[in-house]
Formats: sequence, structure tokens, C-alpha cells
Amino acid sequence: MNIKEVIRPITYLKTNAADVLNTVSQSHSPMIITHNGEAKMVVQDIDSYTKLNESLTMLKLVAMSKEQIEQGKVRDTETVFSKIDKKLGI
Repeated sequence: MNIKEVIRPITYLKTNAADVLNTVSQSHSPMIITHNGEAKMVVQDIDSYTKLNESLTMLKLVAMSKEQIEQGKVRDTETVFSKIDKKLGI
């Protein structure tokens, strides 16, 4: 993706909203909208947005897990499975 090809001014969005919708939906590439020469927003199709959010959620879980490991908030598998067995009455 050539970033220069996906940058459009706000006036383009205003006058070509349907075209922007079609382009972004079909290409699955985001479009950067500028205002007064500065990037101000990103237009993205819903599938890409959903996948991005799912990826971010997974990264947050990994970061939280890493933090817990660094803080020593871990248990060995033997202890965990032993507790599960006790709860299940095994």
C-alpha cells in the first residue's frame, strides 16, 4: 500500500462519500483523511476494523500475562490441575 495513494482531503470525503465507501470496502485498505494538510482521521472497512480490534485484544492479554509473570503471579501446572481435580471431585 502506497500511503500517498490513500491520503485524501476532507473535501474529497464530502463530495465522494459513496466512492470512499466502495473503495475502502473493496480494497480493505484504510483511507487517511486530512484537514488543513494534517492527517485527522482514518476511514476503514468494518471487517478490517474488527480484525484489528481482535488483534489488539490478544496483544493486551499477552501484555497482561507478561506483567503477571514478571510479578511472580504464576502457578505451576501441577498445582493448577490439582485444584481443578479437587473441585471436580476426582
